Parts: sequence; C-alpha cells; structure tokens
Amino acid sequence: MDQQRKRHTDPAGFIIAGLLAIIAIVIAWDASRLSLTSTYGVGPKAMPIIIAIGLALLGLQGGLPAREELNVKAILRILGGLAAMIAVIGFGYGFIIGTTLLFAMTAAAFGRKALLNDLVIGLVLATLIYGLFSKVLSLGLPSGPLEHFIDRLF
Repeated sequence: MDQQRKRHTDPAGFIIAGLLAIIAIVIAWDASRLSLTSTYGVGPKAMPIIIAIGLALLGLQGGLPAREELNVKAILRILGGLAAMIAVIGFGYGFIIGTTLLFAMTAAAFGRKALLNDLVIGLVLATLIYGLFSKVLSLGLPSGPLEHFIDRLF
C-alpha cells in the first residue's frame, strides 16, 4: 500500500510536459515558415528544428524526480539579487556592478558563505562578459563607471 500512495501523478509534471510540447510545436512551425535557402546543405532552419525535437523529447520523457522542500530564503536571496541588479543598472552604475551583485547573491542562495570571494568571481565574470559583448560582438550593455573605464582602456 505504501508504494501506491507514493506513486501519485504530479500535476506540475504534466504542465511542464505540455508547455515543452507547445514550445516545440511553435518553434517547429516558425522554422518551417523560414524561406531561407542554403547552398551548402544545412541552412538556418536546422538549429530551430533540432531545438524543437529536443524539447519534444524532454516533454515526452516523464519520470520527474520528487520535489524538494521549498527554500524561501534562497528564493528571496535570488530575487534580492535581481532587484539589486535592476536598481544598480537603473541608477546608472552599469552592467558589471549589477551582475556582480546578482552572482554573489545567487551563490549565497545556493549555500556559499564566501561573500567576498563570490564578489570577486562575479566581478571577473561580469567584466569578461561585458568585454565579450561590447568588444567582440559590438552589442551595447548598460554602462556605468567601470564600463566607461574599460572602454577608455580598449
């Protein structure tokens, strides 16, 4: 009897599977409407189709693991990090500082206790990401004092 009580269907699993199936259908339909051609065989339609197939397979997989207990403190830390990032960018301090704070708060939410180390790691990663987007991809990210300093150096 204990086995039967534990083996109940989780409605969230059906919702997730349904959403994955819907997203896969939308991606496949949108990719099928592309009128791009390729002279070398595989064209731009290939990747959306691969993603749609992968999402459909994930939706059909089933067997979700048992849910863990809700950790409200961790969720609040991550939401606090997001709010801090939005505020920092909104007040003009830029992407790097905002992303650094988000990284440190997310690490704390996952149980890390080395805040100073996480701030340094977040600063390095955010600076690398800013450099990649700004200099290599020529995409603009919200600028603040650090971004202006980096732009003057390079």
